[in-house]
Amino acid sequence: MDEKNVPIRTYQVCNVMEPSQSNWLRTDWIPRSGAQRIYVEIKFTLRDCNSLPGVTGTCKETFNLYYYESNNDREHYIRESNFLKIDTVAADESFTQVDIGDRIMKLNTEVRDVKVTTRKGFYLAFQDVGACIALVSVRVFYKTCPLTVRNLATFPDTNTGADTSSLVEVRGSCVNQSEEREEPKMYCGADGEWLVPIGGCVCNLGYEEKSGACQACKVGFNRAVSTDGACSKCPPHSHSEKEGATVCDCNQGYYRSESDPASMPCTQPPSAPQQLISEVNETSVVLEWSAPLKLGGRSDISYKAGSLGDVLFSPQQSGLRATRVCVSELQAHTRYTFTILARNGVSQGHSAGAGQSVSVTLTTNQAAPSPVTSIQAGDVTRHGVSLAWQQPDRPNGVILEYEVKYYEKDQKESSYRIMKTASRSADITGLSPLTVYLFQVRARTAAGYGEFSGPLEFSTNSDPLPLIGDAANSTLLLLSISGGVILLLISAAVFIISRRYKHAQTHMASETQATAKTHTHTDHLGIYVDPFTYEDPDQAVHEFAKEIDASNIHIEKVIGIGEFGEVCSGRLRLQGKREIYVAIKSLKAAYSDKQRRDFLSEASIMGQFDHPNIIRLEGVVTRCKPVMIITEYMENGSLDTFLRKHDGQFTVIQLVGMLRGIASGMKYLSDMSYVHRDLAARNILVNSNLVCKVSDFGLSRVLQEDPENAYTTRIPIRWTSPEAIAYRKFTPSSDTWSYGVVMWEVMSYGERPYWDMSNQDVIKAIDEGYRLPPPMDCPVCLHQLMLDCWQTERTHRPSFTQILNMLDKLIRNPTTTLRRTGGDRYIASSFNGLLEPVAGPEFVSVWSAEDCLQAIGMGMYRDTLTTAGYTSPDSLLTLTHQDMTSIGIITPSHQDQILASVQQVLLSHMQQIQEQMPDSMVPV
Repeated sequence: MDEKNVPIRTYQVCNVMEPSQSNWLRTDWIPRSGAQRIYVEIKFTLRDCNSLPGVTGTCKETFNLYYYESNNDREHYIRESNFLKIDTVAADESFTQVDIGDRIMKLNTEVRDVKVTTRKGFYLAFQDVGACIALVSVRVFYKTCPLTVRNLATFPDTNTGADTSSLVEVRGSCVNQSEEREEPKMYCGADGEWLVPIGGCVCNLGYEEKSGACQACKVGFNRAVSTDGACSKCPPHSHSEKEGATVCDCNQGYYRSESDPASMPCTQPPSAPQQLISEVNETSVVLEWSAPLKLGGRSDISYKAGSLGDVLFSPQQSGLRATRVCVSELQAHTRYTFTILARNGVSQGHSAGAGQSVSVTLTTNQAAPSPVTSIQAGDVTRHGVSLAWQQPDRPNGVILEYEVKYYEKDQKESSYRIMKTASRSADITGLSPLTVYLFQVRARTAAGYGEFSGPLEFSTNSDPLPLIGDAANSTLLLLSISGGVILLLISAAVFIISRRYKHAQTHMASETQATAKTHTHTDHLGIYVDPFTYEDPDQAVHEFAKEIDASNIHIEKVIGIGEFGEVCSGRLRLQGKREIYVAIKSLKAAYSDKQRRDFLSEASIMGQFDHPNIIRLEGVVTRCKPVMIITEYMENGSLDTFLRKHDGQFTVIQLVGMLRGIASGMKYLSDMSYVHRDLAARNILVNSNLVCKVSDFGLSRVLQEDPENAYTTRIPIRWTSPEAIAYRKFTPSSDTWSYGVVMWEVMSYGERPYWDMSNQDVIKAIDEGYRLPPPMDCPVCLHQLMLDCWQTERTHRPSFTQILNMLDKLIRNPTTTLRRTGGDRYIASSFNGLLEPVAGPEFVSVWSAEDCLQAIGMGMYRDTLTTAGYTSPDSLLTLTHQDMTSIGIITPSHQDQILASVQQVLLSHMQQIQEQMPDSMVPV
């Protein structure tokens, strides 16, 4: 009976009374079925020998397990010696007579394994050696790793290895609709467990993994990339119409480029660029535009510029990323149409790409011809040479004449001669023998002269020596030479006397003109007279500018190129006056009447001004060529360049002093009813004493002559008020707006306003209320003044009188603009506070007008100035040349010294006061 009291069949033996027992029981043939190690599970019962009386020495409590491998299942007799022993099996529990009476079954279970690999099957045998034993059951089995799916790879049932520590490597097979990502492998362990999975498979495109299998993507979904885990919904503007889609097709009117991933939304070509504007400069043009309104859903937008003819685009013609291109090498007086095409990644090859361009038609201006090339010299003699050359590559019009400049190499260009010719050749005579000359040629059209060619260098031939014969001939030769020398001396004496007489007459005429000019200028003092109202432009020039004899001017070097010609520095010496350094603007040769009038109009404007912060006109040269305008020389050049060169080297008080000088000059212009229209740091000049002076009065001429063209090409957008840009409404208030930008330039040490924003972006930002932020270390009060200057409503902007008062109060009372805000930190208060009366010691209490005059070596004028009411530093800052002349200070050098030095001395004194302040009180 088993443990459930159910009858069972057992094999049993209990021959314990007789010694040397050997009882065998053998199984039938068992097929191996590919197993390499078999397991035998034996369930049995065993009686305790101690419970059997009289069996001492013959009773055993173990039995032996054997096996025999064979390919034959019909072996009926196998010798016992042929069996191989697996193990001796002992019972963990044995039963006794009492257990039998109590019907207690003590069943033992033992498992043994053995390696079987050489035959198709095997037999098992059990040997009893004298035990009281019963075999209840025998189970023979082998272990496998079961069929499984791992990482989308199927691994079949696999028998374990022959050894208990062996691992069987198994290669998996990818499931349907998948492919290997990396060879799938696993190892079957001896206990039937899968170990160490390696590699695996991935679903094919259009399928996704679900429950260990690959299922097709639904309609409206796709799987285009193997790295994507699951199907994804079709990107915008695309669709799929069947299951298992690998790519979603674009909707009608939408596209993908070849480089676009399938997961990217379908896109469209861009619309046309916007707001194409052009700026013509002779034979070049700058095109600038705004981005298209619709970008088509892409960011890879680029532009292509197009035009008929052989022109040069800079930086390139196609693939432009910026919204700006420069076109050069155009023909003068020629009509051009330029097209700007917007493109993106899907523009190529689609009919939708048409109509995405914007065009502009313009006509180039007059332009001087390009330089002459290929100059050749022939027929060189002792005193001459024949030259020939080719027409310029770009004549830009009909060549009217050529100009040949030549000079001796040793003299460089300080003394040269000019010859003009209408042909492409010239015979130069009057040269010195055996001398090296340099020749340059340039062409002239109706637009003026082009650039000179590169110099052609060659040497004339030598003079033959005179042949001297007999003594009589020698005597005759000496007499001839002596007579020639005497005639030369007489001619020289007559020439010198006539020159001195003519010079005296010229000087008297100049003095008369200067006196007339003084009276005329006095008549117009206080109100600006537009020189373009004169029918005769020369009348305006001679009324407001003094004529200077060209012999009084010595040009030293070229310092720049202006709109009409070269700008040089040099010295001016007038009779009875000290020699001064001046700037000389010259009008290029072969000018037209209009160019001459335009050139001299600036002199007619400057000649009406007399203020220490306005560039001073010394005079003009109109009665000989070249025509010149002579102004005072400003050693430090333009303010923006000067500030960038000395970035961070000035105190706030010094910078405010510069702003004060500019505001003083603008107040003077405003009081004279003159609107500058082009106020910017580049048009402010700085002298050696750091005095800033307003200059460049040419834009008003351009705007008055051609307002439409000026609007599109010449208005400095970054410095111009909104109403002046939109309606060309220029007033003193628009100059105030420009002054605010100049303040920002000064406090930022010449940084470009609005940085790299395009003009279109600046206009848009201003309209939307954007204003420049305060520069680094700029006091809050100064930035507030800038914001006041940038009020949208022009009537809300301060006048230059108010601006000047604000800056004067700041200079006189720097500490009163500081306010404690908590802790030990101070910040600058709003400029509105400067309009209020302030407490504390005034500037004049620590520094007087007398002290200031003594500091600059002009103490001899103390009583003169005091009597005239100039008793404080404030009043000294308002002095002009005319003021000093009217009260008796008539020496020009003394007037210049007072005007140039007073302001700088006062600012230096204020800087010393600031340096003595505690660190916590320094303005931030």
